[in-house]
Amino acid sequence: MHPNPRQPWTHELGQRLRVHQPLKIVGTTVWIWIFFVGYFHLLRNPMRPVMEMPLTVIDAWIPFQPVWLIPYLSLWVYVGIAPGLQRNFRELVVYGLWSGALCLAGLAFFALWPTRIPLQPMDAGGFPGFALLRGIDAAGNACPSMHVAIAIFTACWIEHIFKSAGAPLLLRAVNIAWFLAITYSTLATGQHVVLDAVSGALLGGVFAWASLRWRPSSMGAVEPGAVVAIIDRH
Repeated sequence: MHPNPRQPWTHELGQRLRVHQPLKIVGTTVWIWIFFVGYFHLLRNPMRPVMEMPLTVIDAWIPFQPVWLIPYLSLWVYVGIAPGLQRNFRELVVYGLWSGALCLAGLAFFALWPTRIPLQPMDAGGFPGFALLRGIDAAGNACPSMHVAIAIFTACWIEHIFKSAGAPLLLRAVNIAWFLAITYSTLATGQHVVLDAVSGALLGGVFAWASLRWRPSSMGAVEPGAVVAIIDRH
């Protein structure tokens, strides 16, 4: 898919955002809600013995930083960008099916191989909202990190859309920086360990590549390189 040279990237992205806007907002909200129903059910009712994830040397290097709760929670804004930029109803449905398949794969891992992070002393220093997060999202459902999986899936799709629309490199860099901030936040807030994040990146990367590779031909030329571009830069 190549942008129309007579149409600036701002115009194309603006058009994409306006198409089926209420459906995109409601659909993304419902998609997140359904995922959390399954997520919290498995978190509170593991089907097998729960395995504790091992720590790595890198985990020892990353201190607990509660301020990173802000980018951690920003995922739930970030995930709305890619579906919000889908060009038509068919693209939106295809995107929703692939992202739903990613979530089902993650839930399957949690059902068949329950994991948790090691319990570690953490002092949030009264940082607002952190105690609530720790109370709701316990240490289970650790590997793969679905936070990272969904973030890289979203990042690859946004990169693909920005590139095809001819968006400037600065905007594309902001997308990658946001993804990296979310990924680091899963470690800095003590919600995941490095092996969780790496596994999540692999899971989300595979689904991002597949979703960009296998799509209806009418959705434009296939550019699976968006996945490789993000990973290769880092």
